[in-house]
Amino acid sequence: MELNFIKMTGAGNDFVMVDNRDLSLSELLTREMIAAFCDRRFGIGADGLIAAEPAQAGGDVRMRYYNSDGGEAEMCGNGARCFTAFVSLLSEGEVSEVTFETMAGLVKGVINDDSSVTIQLTAPKDMKLNALAASETVPAPVHFINTGVPHAVAFLPSVKDIDIRRCGAFLRYHEAFAPAGTNANFATVLSPQHLQLRTYERGVEDETLACGTGMTATALLHAALTGASSPISLDVAGGDTLSVAFTRTPDGGFTDVTLTGPAAVVFYGCIPFGDDEEEA
Repeated sequence: MELNFIKMTGAGNDFVMVDNRDLSLSELLTREMIAAFCDRRFGIGADGLIAAEPAQAGGDVRMRYYNSDGGEAEMCGNGARCFTAFVSLLSEGEVSEVTFETMAGLVKGVINDDSSVTIQLTAPKDMKLNALAASETVPAPVHFINTGVPHAVAFLPSVKDIDIRRCGAFLRYHEAFAPAGTNANFATVLSPQHLQLRTYERGVEDETLACGTGMTATALLHAALTGASSPISLDVAGGDTLSVAFTRTPDGGFTDVTLTGPAAVVFYGCIPFGDDEEEA
């Protein structure tokens, strides 16, 4: 067999996109095969794989997201923007707005006139300011929020020279975030409405060029700590600047959270898929 796919990128966070709306790929998309497809030396190469599947709980379609290690995750912000564009491609451009199911809940995506994509995210939860005190490894207080997936965020004077693997792994596996672990974000404030961000992603176990839920978590925590207003711009390692918008609630929380940024096709392709590849 051959697997037809589209390689897409959302601000440098890249994905293998597959159409599984007929569920013909379900038994074949094992953890091992997904990891093999995402391998940057011997496979297609990606931060994750995203499958379009039939809706089950009130959406137009279902988004299944797998990290590059083959493990399924609740949500991915950059992936959700790419998924919106992917669904539009599957409809041959007839769809520019889609509501889709994720493990984190329903997400709405809209393709804007400038071809950027805005996603309306699920309500954040479990916000905890000063979840960890500053330490030798991460020399700043660490804050936490779940924006569909868990995120720890530290605000530093500069993120240019940080050892992202060491500091990211320290937070990702810290007992305070056990047993699920967390993604780790390191940000610097350029101005009240403008941040710079680097992210270590759980499941990738390394820095990625962008993380949509991480941008959202960082912007919301910055707003909670400083009172910054919406929207907030974020520069990411891939070179793009994205925007997070939100509404504050009377209890200090957030609602109407959106993320706007690019979603682009890198290439179309097919790859051998089946028992021979699993044995290899």
